[in-house]
Amino acid sequence: MDKDSAHQRQQGRPLTVTDVRVTYDKTVNAAYVYLTEPQARVTSARMYPCDPVDVDGMINLDFDERGRLIGIEVLAASSKLPEYLLQSAERLDTEGA
Repeated sequence: MDKDSAHQRQQGRPLTVTDVRVTYDKTVNAAYVYLTEPQARVTSARMYPCDPVDVDGMINLDFDERGRLIGIEVLAASSKLPEYLLQSAERLDTEGA
């Protein structure tokens, strides 16, 4: 953690994350939020499916070999994530290419 981040945390202000990679495929209406360094090539060792009835959708949590959460896949993404996030996401379908 750099000095500015440590200072912000000490002052009680939340830190902001600016470089979170999000991909979106409108064709299958699925998004993926990467929780790793943007340039890191980490592979999933284990996936935990969450199918909460109350939210009418499927969310998959990916973990690395050390048990750290590395990404979140959101199915039915257009009804689960804010529109601004999907619009700014890296598009995987041909429409956004």
